[in-house]
Amino acid sequence: MKTALLPSKALTAAVVLLLGGSLAGCDATAHAFDDGQPGPGIASGATVHAEASVDAARALAQLETIQVKGRAPKTGYTRDEFGPAWADVDHNGCDTRNDILGRDLLDKTFKPGTNGCVVASGTLADKYTGSRIGFVRGQDTSSRVQIDHIVPLSDAWQKGAQQLSEERRKEFANDPLNLMAADGPTNAAKGDSDAATWLPPNKAFRCDYVARQTTVKAKYSLWVTPAEHDSIARTLKDCN
Repeated sequence: MKTALLPSKALTAAVVLLLGGSLAGCDATAHAFDDGQPGPGIASGATVHAEASVDAARALAQLETIQVKGRAPKTGYTRDEFGPAWADVDHNGCDTRNDILGRDLLDKTFKPGTNGCVVASGTLADKYTGSRIGFVRGQDTSSRVQIDHIVPLSDAWQKGAQQLSEERRKEFANDPLNLMAADGPTNAAKGDSDAATWLPPNKAFRCDYVARQTTVKAKYSLWVTPAEHDSIARTLKDCN
C-alpha cells in the first residue's frame, strides 16, 4: 500500500490552529460514483453541509500579514512554469492527482496492480456545491471530479510566484494544502478567479475556503489585491 500524502507536522499544526482545531478544509466527509449515481446508502441529490470550523480571528490576523498590491501581468505564464502536472513530489510512487483522490474520496476502490495508488471509483462530498458526486475512472467520467488548486496557478503567477524558484513553484502546484477534489463543472467555472470574483456556491464552505487561500498565500509569500483582501476579510467577518 502507498504511504498517505500528508503535510509536514509543522504545517499540519499551523492549519489546525487556523481552522480552530480541525483540518475541516482538507478532508472529505462522504462520497459517490462518477457516473452520477449515488453510492450505497446515499440518496441521489443529497446535500452535504460544511461545518463552520474556521477560527476567523486567526485567519483575519494572518490576512493582515499578507502584502496588498495590484495584480502583475500574466506575461510568461504557462502551466509548465509549475512543473509537470501532478508530479510525484513526495516520491511515494503515486502521482498527486491520485493522492488527493485517495485523500478526499470515500468508499474508494483502486485499480488492480497499482499498489493501492490509482483510484478507480469512490464518492465525493463536494464542498463547493454541497452535493454528493460519484466518481468512476474513465475517459468520459473522470472529469466529473477534478482536483482544484484552491489558489489557482495563474493567480499565483500574477501575485508573486514569478519570483519563486522553479522547485518552489512545483511544490506549490502539488501541495495538499492547496489541493482539493471538487465538482468538475464548478471547478471549471471558477477558472483562475480569486476571492474577489469567485466564492463557492455552497455558502457554508466559504469561510473554510478563504481561510485556506489565506494560509496558502502566506506560506508561499504571495500577495493579494485590494479587492481580494476586502472580499476575504468580509467573508471571514461574517463567519459564525
